[in-house]
Amino acid sequence: MTNTHCPYCALQCGMEIGPGLAISPRTDIPANASGALCQKGWTAGELLTNGERLTTPLLHGEPVEWDVALDYVAERLAAIRAEHGPDGVAVFGGGGLTNEKAYTLGKFARVALGTSQIDYNGRFCMSSAAAASIKAFGMDRGMPFPITDLAEADVVLLAGGNVAETMPPFVRHLSGPRVIVIDPRRTQTAKLAWLHLQPTPGTDLALALGMLHLAIADELVDEAYVAARTTGFEEVRTSLASWWPERVERITGVPVYRMRQAVRALAAAGNAYILTGRGAEQHAKGTDTVSAFINLALALGLPGRHGSGYGCVTGQGNGQGGREHGQKADQLPGYRKIDDPAAREHVAGVWGVPADSLPGPGRSAYELLDALGTPGGPRALLLFGSNPVISAPAAEHVAERIASLDLLVTCDFVMSETAALADVVFPVTQWAEESGTMTNLEGRVLLRSQAVAPPEGVRSDLDVIAGLAERLGHRFETEPVKIFDELRRASKGGLADYSGITYERIAAEKGVFWPCPEPGHPGTPRPFLDSFATPDGRARFVPVQHRPAAEETDEDYPVYLSTGRVLAHYQSGAQTRRIAPLVQAAPEPFVELHPDLAEQLDISPGDIVRVSSRRGEGKAVARISDAIRRDTVFMPFHWEGANRLTNPALDPTSRMPEFKVCAVRVERDS
Repeated sequence: MTNTHCPYCALQCGMEIGPGLAISPRTDIPANASGALCQKGWTAGELLTNGERLTTPLLHGEPVEWDVALDYVAERLAAIRAEHGPDGVAVFGGGGLTNEKAYTLGKFARVALGTSQIDYNGRFCMSSAAAASIKAFGMDRGMPFPITDLAEADVVLLAGGNVAETMPPFVRHLSGPRVIVIDPRRTQTAKLAWLHLQPTPGTDLALALGMLHLAIADELVDEAYVAARTTGFEEVRTSLASWWPERVERITGVPVYRMRQAVRALAAAGNAYILTGRGAEQHAKGTDTVSAFINLALALGLPGRHGSGYGCVTGQGNGQGGREHGQKADQLPGYRKIDDPAAREHVAGVWGVPADSLPGPGRSAYELLDALGTPGGPRALLLFGSNPVISAPAAEHVAERIASLDLLVTCDFVMSETAALADVVFPVTQWAEESGTMTNLEGRVLLRSQAVAPPEGVRSDLDVIAGLAERLGHRFETEPVKIFDELRRASKGGLADYSGITYERIAAEKGVFWPCPEPGHPGTPRPFLDSFATPDGRARFVPVQHRPAAEETDEDYPVYLSTGRVLAHYQSGAQTRRIAPLVQAAPEPFVELHPDLAEQLDISPGDIVRVSSRRGEGKAVARISDAIRRDTVFMPFHWEGANRLTNPALDPTSRMPEFKVCAVRVERDS
């Protein structure tokens, strides 16, 4: 038996792999210590034996030897860089890559390619919560407390998260507290809740402002905590004058008495948490929305106290670690800023290059994809662990931009929709065929150990990167433990300091929390108990104001669209849509709409429905349900279609696209 972790979400549930790829849950990993796995986890072994696996490199669709493919890519990269400069080449990573891969990819982009054009799909996941947490606390660690703390709470508010479907074992930690859910749909999580607030899509920010207004008006603010541990409250208090509850009810549709019920429950609790998910964050005002919920948490005295706090429910398997070590356009390892001279000197010293040779910040994820093939934009793209033809907003436009490239190179294990457009496809190892570390939603660094040998002809992403680097005149390590040791040095002294963490410690301790600045350090499960990571140690209130969605409904597009995940599938579905039990559980996309809207549009269950936005259209089977608002339809994004519709309007701070709300027209397809 080999101890490892699930290949999917950020819970990173512990599992064992036995003979014949038999999977069983571990009981020594807190995320799923009760021995729980979801359907995706139980069937994860089928990823490794999938009949659609690629086992040889493809050059223009034809099988070739590894050296032929690597030589071709290196020659094309050199030619494109010579003609268009280093930024003529772009790199796009993924939130499912191990820490070692994320670190190596960032180093490869900046050292071997010299390009500033690197970002990753985690920009579509965690960026708004990260930006708001940095503003408030000086540091972003999704959940700055162990997940097991939630079970001891009296109340947990979850804004825009559906953990019962996206990460089912999470629900085991919510069996103790009263749960409040904010979601336009009565999701499986909302059905478990003590209280469900069902706002109009795109109005979470107004709701959070109204709740804080109520907390102040009803004298529920923890004034002693605010005075001792925060700054900026008076400015926020003043900024809330116009957000009286009745106005917020008109904007959000949430009755005042329900808002007051939620606020009073949080304030009366001995221990309480406010958590945000993608539903609140994937907006062009997502950073401000999270800031508003953090302001509420601070006013109630929750963050930095054992048993209470604010946290973000990270989505992708390594969404946390993936952004800490260099995949993002503006970051270097250790969560350092790439435009910080001291950070550049430190990391360049570890890499053995002059600090002034490192490029500056590049384009964010959507801006990078939007620039592909344009004058002044990248002409080549190296893609690792992502499928933007399905997962990016305005996906049809993104596919057109990708098709305009001079060179597209993908690393994948199957022919995903994006890989099908590539000039070169490298077949790469899967989760149980390699070792590496992941950082889960708690900030706990975990070890995935290799359990089985990969198929003949398949290599690791690290081998691909090293092979290309060698041909470009650089030597890159391929052994994960050696890369992790270098990562430790590069992260030392940064906010996300891994320097005291080793593979041996992770295995012995079942995971180590960062920051862990030296070998004898115990790790930091609750980093804000004594002080916050700001210059004065105090958390900062951030005044924000509600504004409408980037695209409101009108006569031509009178219905809101919201998107999300379903239990059986994960992200773009490239993995799960190839596993028979998961396909059987959820075989096709659907459009969920309210019975009143269905009657108005003459749509019956099972009809094919065409949903159109200003960017494209998608078709799917109608599913009629009173769990959704009358003015809203829902589509899962695991299949082609939903993200043809979504709006690429960007948050000005995080550069997060507005996935969660856009205006659409819904019709029965003739």
